[in-house]
Amino acid sequence: MKQLLTKMLPRFVAMATLSTAAVIAPQMAVAADGDVKAGESKAAMCIGCHGIVQYQNVFPEVYKVPQISGQSAKYIESALNAYKKGDRKHPTMRGIAGPLSDQDIADLAAFYGSASNGAGAPETAAPATEVVAALLNKGGCVACHGVNYSKPLDPSYPKLAGQHADYLYAALRAYNIQGSAVVGRNNAIMGGVTGQYSNAELKAMADYLASLKGDLSTKPQSRFR
Repeated sequence: MKQLLTKMLPRFVAMATLSTAAVIAPQMAVAADGDVKAGESKAAMCIGCHGIVQYQNVFPEVYKVPQISGQSAKYIESALNAYKKGDRKHPTMRGIAGPLSDQDIADLAAFYGSASNGAGAPETAAPATEVVAALLNKGGCVACHGVNYSKPLDPSYPKLAGQHADYLYAALRAYNIQGSAVVGRNNAIMGGVTGQYSNAELKAMADYLASLKGDLSTKPQSRFR
């Protein structure tokens, strides 16, 4: 019996390896590579808001839509998937992201990730006031978003420098909102960070971050110039 098991063992190992490969292969295929040209074509659904400089969102809250040209592709993917899953609540974005395939999201991310404003962010951020600096230190913001708030530790985290102040304030406050069907963000880490602050403190941080130079911009489409 022992000899039989010894002979059969290599076959069991081979079968297990093939089975594992069969499971892994489809999962690997899901991680689609984005195509910039394809993303530019698919962005037709996005430019009505994100292709107009200073365009303002009016529902469910009033603020300028975020500048997404120059964000990293991984962050765009993360954000779209969060809207698709409902972890970020925004009726319009949920409606847009919901039908997107993994390939659609990868293509859009590649397009917007390639569209930097060309200026680049300085290596260090302009100094904040003593009060704002203390608020940022309290949240450990540089640990994830970089000392210039434009070089995140992980590419799935957003660049913050130069983003619209009113959008940043709305986004930060959204992590503290519970029970709303149209406003809120489900992220345990950010919820733990923003929960330490008052709305006035969140606004002060948003105003400072918006004042910084960064990579973000709104890439205007010809029809909206």
